[in-house]
Order: sequence, then C-alpha cells, then structure tokens
Amino acid sequence: MYTLIGLPKTRSFRVLWALEELGLEYDLNPAQPHSPDVLALNASGKVPVLQEGDAVLTDSTAILTYLADKHGQLTAPAGTLQRGQQDAMTQRYLDELDSVLWTAARHSFILPEDQRVAEIKPSLKLEFSNNLNRIAQQIKGPFVMGDTFTIADIILTHCLTWALSAKFNIESQVMLDYCKAMQERPAYQRAAALA
Repeated sequence: MYTLIGLPKTRSFRVLWALEELGLEYDLNPAQPHSPDVLALNASGKVPVLQEGDAVLTDSTAILTYLADKHGQLTAPAGTLQRGQQDAMTQRYLDELDSVLWTAARHSFILPEDQRVAEIKPSLKLEFSNNLNRIAQQIKGPFVMGDTFTIADIILTHCLTWALSAKFNIESQVMLDYCKAMQERPAYQRAAALA
C-alpha cells in the first residue's frame, strides 16, 4: 500500500495519475508543500512524497520511475535503447518545459514580492513556446514513444496543463490535440476528480 502526500494541484498530480494508470491502491494525504506532514518526511518541504511502509521517496520523476519499474508498466525496460530514448524525452521535458514554468511561478507568487522580476515572464513564455514547437515535431504517434503510454506522457501532459493554467500560449495544434487526448484517459479523469 502506498501513501501519496501532496496537494494534487502540484507535481503530486503526476504521481496520482500514475497510481490510477497502474490500478494501485493508495491513500492520498493532500498536504500543502512545507506543511508539517510534508516536512516530517522531506526536509525541503516539497511535494510529492510517496511512502511505502517506512520507506520514503521524493521527486515526482523519481517516484514515477520507481512505480513504473516496480510494476512493469508505463515504461520501457531498463537497459534498453527504448528506455534511454524515453528517459531522454522525460529529462528534456523537465529541462525545457517544467523548469521554465517553475521559474515563472517563482516570479509570480512563490518568491517574496521584492525578489520577483515580472519582466522575466515574457522571455520565459517565448522560451517555452520555442521549446514546445520543437518538441511537437518529435512526437512519434499517439504517445511520446509511439504506441505506448509512458511516464514521459505524464510529464509532458502535466507541463502542458500547467502552462495553460499559467496563461502560457500554446500555438501548436499538435500539442493541444495531444494534451486533450491525454486528459481524456480514464485514469487522468479519476485523478483530476481528486484535484
């Protein structure tokens, strides 16, 4: 049995969605970042946190990778070329999309007001758009890796959903159609109902 700790409107949604895709039993503690429940398990105060017995895992991508490997779904097998390609795409989305969105969030509401630089946001939106347009050209099929849904799809879809809620313009119809198709997955819908 797993316990997922973290407000679903954060990166915790990625893990929540994966748990639903895998059909696993879990408890959800929708704790805020830096809350006592989170700080008791993760000194950084960041979510998500996954508990399995006495063991604790942090970082959404690390948790996704662990769950996918352990349950033999949502991933190509470790040590294969397909896994290397999947990991490369996953890391690219984190580097070129997630990090840009996180920087925008920090300068919108996370940093103290006197440390925010509002002028950075237009350049972040441009960078995001340019990166996303290049990524759109590499989608191999209905999913990032072709015919198989993987954790790379969870990361990419979460970044797209985050971008839309943060008012980042997504011009690529390919990306908009892809996002819509991913959001129509039953497991996504179940996770979204908990958010």
